[in-house]
Amino acid sequence: MQDEFYHFLDAWNDVLGMKTPAHHRRIMEFLVSVWQTHPRRGLLLAFRHSGKSTVVGIFAACVLRLRPETRILILSAESGLASRMVSHIRHILENHPWCSDLIPPNKKEWSSGRITVNRPIGIREPSVICQGIHGNITGLRADLIICDDVEVPNTCNTAQKREALRDRLRELDFILSPYGTMIYIGTPHTMDTIYRTHD
Repeated sequence: MQDEFYHFLDAWNDVLGMKTPAHHRRIMEFLVSVWQTHPRRGLLLAFRHSGKSTVVGIFAACVLRLRPETRILILSAESGLASRMVSHIRHILENHPWCSDLIPPNKKEWSSGRITVNRPIGIREPSVICQGIHGNITGLRADLIICDDVEVPNTCNTAQKREALRDRLRELDFILSPYGTMIYIGTPHTMDTIYRTHD
């Protein structure tokens, strides 16, 4: 299945008239390995402007192509940041030559904050929904949670804010489906970063 993601990535770059950078292929390899391998938890740290969010959006679109029933939650420090990721995924779905079957005839839920693709009926949550870190996530369920830049100066510049951020992120375990995947992507902004897992 890994090849599906590579081909999807290459086909999208063809649409843009670009070649796939080598480090983007390595990022995709990492994302797919997290998605396929227990415990399905991953942390992607990369330098700013490396294109990590770009590849994550392509990854999310490919997940929907392969498994349209997937429910994806995008969580960022601010709702505007999360909306940008959803808009990126929507743009890929609308323009990738392999995704035309996913576009619903009625785009009732097709906006910057949430999108729902053609999929089996009976699923309550949108295919992709976004929230800021302090937004209302009560009652949501997700099969894939992408925490995209939840640590920024405004959420980590004091010890109290960092602890509040950690408490908030612990709530995601109650939203994620039993066999779901959670991926953090970002850049540390403090020595006491939330991304540190050990000394």
